[in-house]
Amino acid sequence: MSLIKATIFIPTYNGDAYLDKILSMIFKQEVDYKYEVLVIDSGSSDGTLPIVHKYLNKHDNMRLIEIDKKEFGHGKTRNYAAQVSNGEFIVYLSHDAIPASKSWLYEMLAPFEINEKIMGVTGRQIPRHKCVPLLKYEIRSVFNQLGPEAGTSIFYKDTFMKNPVYRDMVTFYSDVNSATRRKFLLDTIAYREVPYAEDQLFGRDLIDSGYYKAYAGRGSVVHSNDLLLREYKHRVFDETIGLRKIGTELRMPSRKSIIKSVVLGVLKDGYHTAMDDQYSLKRKVYWLLVNPLYHIEKWRGVRLAIKASLDDSEIFGKYSLESRRAK
Repeated sequence: MSLIKATIFIPTYNGDAYLDKILSMIFKQEVDYKYEVLVIDSGSSDGTLPIVHKYLNKHDNMRLIEIDKKEFGHGKTRNYAAQVSNGEFIVYLSHDAIPASKSWLYEMLAPFEINEKIMGVTGRQIPRHKCVPLLKYEIRSVFNQLGPEAGTSIFYKDTFMKNPVYRDMVTFYSDVNSATRRKFLLDTIAYREVPYAEDQLFGRDLIDSGYYKAYAGRGSVVHSNDLLLREYKHRVFDETIGLRKIGTELRMPSRKSIIKSVVLGVLKDGYHTAMDDQYSLKRKVYWLLVNPLYHIEKWRGVRLAIKASLDDSEIFGKYSLESRRAK
């Protein structure tokens, strides 16, 4: 067994908004074993690197590797991090996910002690207080389905997965906040190099191969995407294209079903927003007016992605949020 139990890996690219808070919480973790922090930056031009160097100067268990933006790949870079890390386990964090407590790392690794077949753990995500209502309540719904906040849930392959709803729940995996046995990644199942949804595909591969996945309700991070209205359609486009590229079959929704979904979603979000004490009165009024537009943009993104040919690079360059930001 490695002397270092865990490598916490953060891929960064212009992530200075939350990185200071993330690293501050990481180095406050209360565990009785050694861990290291690995940052791989792919060409940041904002304040990301100065923040990283501030912590490098303070902690000898932290490393920085810089790569060219063209070298980055969602699966490729995560596999590379596993290759160059020293921990028995590798814990993945995105550069905008803040550990919610000093026991976060302990909770992310604790499920591995339950059963030797557990090869992956995904932790809870808590949306930011000021998050767009549509995203806030979607995030809460997704993680509430996985299990209680105070518990640990174990997922595995069985006949009940013939139901696609159950299958999606069992295989759900998010690298915003996850942990894996490093040897498993190196020797058994690695991340596949796909443009998007590499974590969802890893979750499917893990479960389909007969291994177990755990959900750590107490291993929580504060995370939600800060998306402007003009960006939301493009983000949904990326997510939907990503699901199609990993083999998820998606049918074009009818206009009637979309109108129904938008109306029901707006009414549901409106009620929750009115009751949400995390929003000020002024913010509640704002979101009651603006949040419906996010619902509309969501379905515009879905329709564009289902209609698009997966080989059409021109369409991808036009509508992909990642491609637009890269430009």
